[in-house]
Amino acid sequence: MKLHADKPDANTITAYGDGWIAVNGERLGHSVMLASSGERIDWHCKAHDALGEEHFTSLLALTSAPPELVIFGSGKRLRFVRPALLQSLINRGIGVETMDTQAACRTFNILAGEGRRVVAALLIESGDAEAQTP
Repeated sequence: MKLHADKPDANTITAYGDGWIAVNGERLGHSVMLASSGERIDWHCKAHDALGEEHFTSLLALTSAPPELVIFGSGKRLRFVRPALLQSLINRGIGVETMDTQAACRTFNILAGEGRRVVAALLIESGDAEAQTP
């Protein structure tokens, strides 16, 4: 599915498919963290079962100002993480929404386009990238 940006100066997810997303037109087959303010770094997690508290704590270092909301894209299907893993975000009053990665992509674009301080943590699980080519 192709997506179009309303706010071109922010990170925008321009397309997605099974096992990949495209950020500002660049196709990625690995997990990534994106901030609406423009920061983007690889998120070193290859599987939902491998998620630890450090994966969510690292989101706090992505931007200089804390985000209002973290959108967690849990992969092909909706899977929640243990609340203890999100404690560092919750303690700082940062909202966390969990959805499948494709829904997280759409939601990130909408909120970033509105100028909200949002971070997306998008899980692309190993082995999914071969599922589809554009």
